[in-house]
Amino acid sequence: MSQGVLLHIEDSHVVMDNGILQVKLSNPDGIVTEIKYNGIDNLLDGLDEEVNRGYWDLVWSEAGSTGTTGTFDVIKGTSFRVIVESEEQLEISFTRLWDPSLQGKQVSLNIDKRFIMLRNSSGFYTYAIYEHLKEWPPFNLPQTRIVFKLRKDKFHYMAVADNRQRYMPLPDDRLPERGEPLATPEAVLLVNPVEPEFKGEVDDKYQYSCENKDLRVHGWICKDPTVGFWQITPSSEFRSGGLSKQNLTSHVGPYNLAMFLSAHYAGEDLVLKLKPNEPWKKVFGPIFMYLNSVSDENDPLRLWEDAKNQMMIEVESWPYNFPASEDFPPADQRGSVNGKLQIRDRYLSDQCISASYAYVGLAPPGDVGSWQRECKGYQFWATADADGYFSIKNIRCGSYNLYAWVPGVIGDYQHDVFITITAGGDIDLGGLVFEPPRDGPTLWEIGIPDRSAAEFYIPDPDPKYINKLYVNHPDRFRQYGLWERYADLYPDKDLVYTVGVSDYRKDWFFAQVTRKLSDDTYQGTTWQIKFELDLVNTNGSYTLRLALATAHISELQVRVNDPKTSPPLFSTGVIGHDNTIARHGIHGLYRLYNVEVPFTQLVDGNNTIFLTQTMASGDAPALQGIMYDYIRFEGPSSTNSKKQTGFV
Repeated sequence: MSQGVLLHIEDSHVVMDNGILQVKLSNPDGIVTEIKYNGIDNLLDGLDEEVNRGYWDLVWSEAGSTGTTGTFDVIKGTSFRVIVESEEQLEISFTRLWDPSLQGKQVSLNIDKRFIMLRNSSGFYTYAIYEHLKEWPPFNLPQTRIVFKLRKDKFHYMAVADNRQRYMPLPDDRLPERGEPLATPEAVLLVNPVEPEFKGEVDDKYQYSCENKDLRVHGWICKDPTVGFWQITPSSEFRSGGLSKQNLTSHVGPYNLAMFLSAHYAGEDLVLKLKPNEPWKKVFGPIFMYLNSVSDENDPLRLWEDAKNQMMIEVESWPYNFPASEDFPPADQRGSVNGKLQIRDRYLSDQCISASYAYVGLAPPGDVGSWQRECKGYQFWATADADGYFSIKNIRCGSYNLYAWVPGVIGDYQHDVFITITAGGDIDLGGLVFEPPRDGPTLWEIGIPDRSAAEFYIPDPDPKYINKLYVNHPDRFRQYGLWERYADLYPDKDLVYTVGVSDYRKDWFFAQVTRKLSDDTYQGTTWQIKFELDLVNTNGSYTLRLALATAHISELQVRVNDPKTSPPLFSTGVIGHDNTIARHGIHGLYRLYNVEVPFTQLVDGNNTIFLTQTMASGDAPALQGIMYDYIRFEGPSSTNSKKQTGFV
């Protein structure tokens, strides 16, 4: 008979113990100070202060402030209570209530941190309920997360995905005497690392970022004894920004993070901003901190395979039936939605086309595509099958819009009817039809409409700035400093792309960045697309569709056949704070612009479209720019209908 779950209450700590592991937390702070497992007295960094070992934190700022920074706050409870205590399960709570006398010094939230341990379970769960009452002062919340700092003498091997795992440098290697800081604080060149094998490599936590939809298990392996520490997130329903939002994972420290709300790869659009008299409540988690071990020290990677298996078990168990909070609804208090999505594009087919492998989701009501900026509520996503059939399960009760986007198809779908989910309800939407933006036949196109710039030319990194993991890797864009390679490849003149001759995989640089001049200043760049029109169609306007994968403090101007036209035919205005270039991403927020090109601006024969990114000033002009997702040029509609220039 296995040991039941025990709770030991000490003077300033409590210990959860199920015989497999023991988890010690400070009382009443609710900071995880010690995790004892498999003969290791503490998996966490016992040399650091208790408050820095395993904790929930947030960043907040006053309502009306701008930007993505604020006051950093490690969330410490002020009262401890036992919620459930039995041999099968233990759930404990550390609560911090809003104190009006602390207005301006503390965020106006009630926060209830919960920790759960089950019998025979090799790990523990944690979740938290954040609540803001409408009469309290509003605030901005740029970030909230969970952090675990592990022992640097034990955990040296990190795994984020099957093809993203490696031995990692030590935190000491990032210190000034061993590392050379690069263009951003996070990026350090390892000049004199403790282990010589890392010499000459770049370390940057953003090189290990991951999209929410793929971010379900990551962690660290210790080889003596062979132990794994893993964070398993079985659902993304409580993460901001939807399925393609990118978040940090694990990085040198050794750190293991659970990011719930962040502005990374998005900017201020993903800062949660409460208005006056706006109530808000949200449950973050539960997530599972999973520990495993193997007796064969020669095969530590079995721990990763086992962690993936455990992740699938957790996913299949979602939503969990054991959390005690009434704010976390179990499966029978949730609903589901299913249907079939098709695409109608008369220039591709007379018939509707299946929306194969579409991403279909429910998110709070908003505008077309607003889900990628949504950060107050919950989102529920599924992938359609090859025929466009989708089924979204375990949806919390409430009112939603249904959104979708389809790999290979430009634009966003939004169902025009609110969907109300009730407990046990199963809604069949039947057939839905997405009509993507289209005015006329495709005359030419560049790239693939998949919200990423990964298909374009990604250069080799400067040999001085290598991360060995990403050599000959599909994610080669994660190497440091690729923005600097543009001037190496185009030292005197900017990129020129000739339709029908050029190949976007080789001839379209993945990011339209600034150019560094000899006096160390920067200037914007103008790319050209050259194409032929045998005979200009004078029956209507042409349409240029510009789908951007990301933008950072940029202005994109469009001109046709005259690079000096003032004003330009079209300008986006200054857009974006995604910071994707600096953070080695390949996409941020998706933006689609539809530009009407009057036939009077075109000529029979050779034509040129000039794309100018004008912005090249600020704190880090080298990191400004845009990435394109896809560009399409359409002829006039056969029905001669017109489309407004502008932003979708």
